[in-house]
Amino acid sequence: MNMQTYHSAPDKTSVEGRLLAQLKSAGIGHRENVVLADVDLDIYAGQFTYLIGVTGSGKSSLLRSLYADLPLCSGQGHIFGYDLKNISPKNIPLMRRQIGIVFQDFQLLADRSVSDNLEFLLRATDWKNKLDIEKRIWKVLNQVGISHLLKKMPHEISGGEQQRVAIARALLNKPKLLIADEPTGNLDPDTALDILELLFMLSKENKMSVIMATHDYRLIEDYPARVLRCAEGKLSK
Repeated sequence: MNMQTYHSAPDKTSVEGRLLAQLKSAGIGHRENVVLADVDLDIYAGQFTYLIGVTGSGKSSLLRSLYADLPLCSGQGHIFGYDLKNISPKNIPLMRRQIGIVFQDFQLLADRSVSDNLEFLLRATDWKNKLDIEKRIWKVLNQVGISHLLKKMPHEISGGEQQRVAIARALLNKPKLLIADEPTGNLDPDTALDILELLFMLSKENKMSVIMATHDYRLIEDYPARVLRCAEGKLSK
């Protein structure tokens, strides 16, 4: 694999460098149980960011806060123009359509084919035309290199292929930001590098920002990018 280069401070005047999300003095946690305090975070379009830290350090909680699954305990937060402190429940699905989310455990529907897993999400986000749905499914599966697995069931494909399906699902609505929570955690080392290479490629091709939680420092060495660390209740560079 080729080493990737990355500029951690994008040109803020360019299309790729515009601000997508920002947290200011934010408290991250569950009600009174704050796991990260005074968090300041800027995410710009086209930016690849690693979020590192030990289990329980607040990585997943921070990511959940970005897509309004976990309310901010304090401070301020905005994403795509939405106020994370005051976002209404009806606006959360609209905001999330601009975000792709990938989890460690794939979260595929076991009783549906690869194609049907993706169609389920498209119909849930108001896609109705059958031909448009089929074209979009084929396109995202082709982007992640598994269009030949269209009719396979999840149990018939490998873990790495299942994660590619999950990434394809995250791409369906052309997100500006991809949030990946330990996406390589259940994969062997070589497959993990393949998935990371794919995420870098997709970020570049789609001008899409990626924030990825990981504890695998080897990945960071092979594909360097901006690194933020969760430790001792703080987020730091």
